[in-house]
Amino acid sequence: MTQEYPVDTLEIQKKKVFSENPSLELVAPCKVGEGILRLTENEENYYFNRFLESNCPLLLFIPASGSGSRMFQFLYEFLDKPTNENRSQVELFLNSLNELAFFKQIPIEIQQSALNQTMDLEKLIAYILNKEGLGFGYLPKGLIPFHRSNPFILNPFQEQILQGTQLGKTPTTFHFTIQSVFEEKVRTGIKHVEGLTGIRYDVTFSEQSAATNSIAFLENGEVAKSETNEFISRPAGHGALLDNLNQNGHALIFIKNIDNLQHINKSSQSKITWSILGGILLAFKDEALELYRNPTKEGLKLLNNKYQLYATSELDTCQTSEDIKRLIDRPTRVCGMVKNEGQPGGGPFWVNEKGVISKQIVEKAQISTTGDQYKLIVQSTHFNPVMIAASTISLSGEKFDLTKYRDESKYFIVHKTQQGQTIRYLELPGLWNGGMANWNTLFVEVPSATFSPVKTVLDLLGEMHKA
Repeated sequence: MTQEYPVDTLEIQKKKVFSENPSLELVAPCKVGEGILRLTENEENYYFNRFLESNCPLLLFIPASGSGSRMFQFLYEFLDKPTNENRSQVELFLNSLNELAFFKQIPIEIQQSALNQTMDLEKLIAYILNKEGLGFGYLPKGLIPFHRSNPFILNPFQEQILQGTQLGKTPTTFHFTIQSVFEEKVRTGIKHVEGLTGIRYDVTFSEQSAATNSIAFLENGEVAKSETNEFISRPAGHGALLDNLNQNGHALIFIKNIDNLQHINKSSQSKITWSILGGILLAFKDEALELYRNPTKEGLKLLNNKYQLYATSELDTCQTSEDIKRLIDRPTRVCGMVKNEGQPGGGPFWVNEKGVISKQIVEKAQISTTGDQYKLIVQSTHFNPVMIAASTISLSGEKFDLTKYRDESKYFIVHKTQQGQTIRYLELPGLWNGGMANWNTLFVEVPSATFSPVKTVLDLLGEMHKA
């Protein structure tokens, strides 16, 4: 039986998916003093204490549905088609296996044969990845052990909670976006930590709504269908999580990815930085509220000079008191930006949208690969590690509808192979790209020590993941 979709939905998505990938008009990369704040030591201390002295409830919003199998992609590739690159990765993996947290979860006889390099390689990989063994190829990344904190082995869900509770004075609420099929396993791990600490944690979950999925199309323009004649649909990227975030109206939200963790013994810089970002957000909201109550052009200029929020073209749109109030009374995000050292990810740019220039986090897929636009990437000095302090509450205390501040035109076109068919479909505007396009945006330089994501299992061998 074929799944039903409204005809207009099919036609709208088809038109978009067979058009050009929407691109942005970049003006310039944001740099320190030109859209990115670099704090002095005194400023850092001020904002750090501003956060610590606050009684503002804190929510940690952590997207956590990503597949753990990607961490072991080089193992799959080696088994399928060995190359010099994946062979060297496998060698490093095998030679360092005993340094990884999950090594102790492997039966002792397999441990010994792995250390002695006498075990059949395919059997070892199968044990790590398949359900008959550790099953890491079937788990979300958040359920794969990252660190040892002797005598304990902790996964990212557990560590995000342990480290998150060390922030601020008020109890922290945690919200993870997950696949519901894994919720019981996640809860079991959290209960284990509760048993160790004697603390009951406030944790909620949500799943990316299937209603946000995109329709897949074949290259000939027809809707892709499964063997049972069902329309094939695909999750519409992390931009779909805007709906999940929209359910959590909070004056202070920290947004971070599940895999950006340091070993708890190396996490002090991150905790300090999170506190500083939170303090900046709270201070900005206080100052914006004063301006909201007494809106003047001079006050707006002073606020802008301090936080480097708006370009001249955006300030020029404010001719009345109501214009000023409209501009500053929006969802707000304070985004940490790390110096660009070759890491992948989006970056901070000034973007021209119909004559109005604003600050945006831009992915490479949004930039034209021809002409001067692409050259601006080389000039970018910072990138986005997804370290965001946000407020989704208005200056009058009301919850924003975040969908009203998304730029619907900033979607992505994705090409993939599924069930032997080449398909294309839409991803919604990225959560921190087009999903937050019309927010108040502050960029702040943060230390590179705050960014230690785990994209492959080999990243766990890095210094920030050692005890």
